[in-house]
Amino acid sequence: MDMNYDPESNILSWEIAEGKIKNTKEFGNFLIHLGEKNKPVLIEILDASKFVGQTEKTLKRNEIEKAISTN
Repeated sequence: MDMNYDPESNILSWEIAEGKIKNTKEFGNFLIHLGEKNKPVLIEILDASKFVGQTEKTLKRNEIEKAISTN
């Protein structure tokens, strides 16, 4: 589907299915927009720059751990 980042609002949005939004669930900085039968339609990450920064740190750590375990 489609993923967008709005630097002005610092929100990352990821459309994962087509459909009309019927309900929204909030989990900290994550908003899960639900459509028919409570299936996820759109995921938004608020304060996304912090999330991306943490993800990059985790990926680097995983790469280091993988390199160490293969030796």
